[in-house]
Amino acid sequence: MRRKNNHSLKLLTSILFGVLAVSAAYSQSTDPAWLDGLSHQLAAENQCRVDYYINISEGRLGGLNTYEARAQCRDGRQFDASKTEPDEKFVIRPCGTVVC
Repeated sequence: MRRKNNHSLKLLTSILFGVLAVSAAYSQSTDPAWLDGLSHQLAAENQCRVDYYINISEGRLGGLNTYEARAQCRDGRQFDASKTEPDEKFVIRPCGTVVC
């Protein structure tokens, strides 16, 4: 009986490690998909590796989904981005220095 339990435990352990390995390989960020898309667009068009986002908002305007965010790049630059569906790309504007 003990030998059967050892075999079952080894099999279960192997299956569990296999599932975890596959999950890790296919995992994505915890950000909404549109932020992932924005990160890719910023990297491609502005050589910006996003460190974090601020002022993230999702809304509706005239029945269309809208998305806005400010991206902080690792090199210190900031960009404002917005998109209204069905547009596929974001409109990206560099943030300048604001003096109040």
